Amino acid sequence: MGKLEKKVVFITGGNSGIGLASCLAAAREGATVVVADLASVNHEPVLKQLKDLGAEASFVPIDVSDSASVKKAIETTVEKYGRLDVALNNAGIGAPYSSIHEMDEKVWDRVIAINLTGQFYCVKYELQQFVKQGYGVIVNLASLAGLVAEPGLVPYTASKHGVLGITKNIAVQYGHQNIRANAICPYYIDTPLLKDLNANVRDKWIERTPMKRLGKAEEVAQAFIFFASDDSSYCNGSILAIDGGVLAG
Repeated sequence: MGKLEKKVVFITGGNSGIGLASCLAAAREGATVVVADLASVNHEPVLKQLKDLGAEASFVPIDVSDSASVKKAIETTVEKYGRLDVALNNAGIGAPYSSIHEMDEKVWDRVIAINLTGQFYCVKYELQQFVKQGYGVIVNLASLAGLVAEPGLVPYTASKHGVLGITKNIAVQYGHQNIRANAICPYYIDTPLLKDLNANVRDKWIERTPMKRLGKAEEVAQAFIFFASDDSSYCNGSILAIDGGVLAG
């Protein structure tokens, strides 16, 4: 407990799934939590959960595919709390399975705009604040698809490979300025995003996993706490797979 005491933590996609689990984990560690998500989401239940844990918390609207929206969300956070200590860039979307030669180009454009360009917008404005204040921690949510191909999901795979490239570049360019960046690569995690998943597909994913289950959002959140806290003070440009042993198989 207390690993993020008095830290201001900014989490995109914080209203559900891995983002929500990370918000709650940060609150338990003493952080002030900024939940950044689409303006259309009902954020009141999340803020109530955070405040019930004794955390100071607030909501800022954000559309990560819109540079001006990202800039405003970061500025609003700094105006309210005076600084930004940790950012988890978690917001992202999936994609329908498709062969590359038959793929709808609009699907490619949307996935890249949110998962990759959106990550760039977030780290750009986070880094501006971190450089100004002389420190900061970035944790980027990638995917196991950032490390290996996922047949049929080329825009998602490409975007998550790109997230790892962004993370590595931050690490080597800003490490000397007391700014760290690391990435988390989960396999399929049991979140609301999978609620409509075909049972046969789910069984296939589980069968592929040596631990014979999907991951939990809370397990990814604990990896975030590790990277966000001083427990990982010499980790910079690190990539952590949370996959139940898939890569080892």
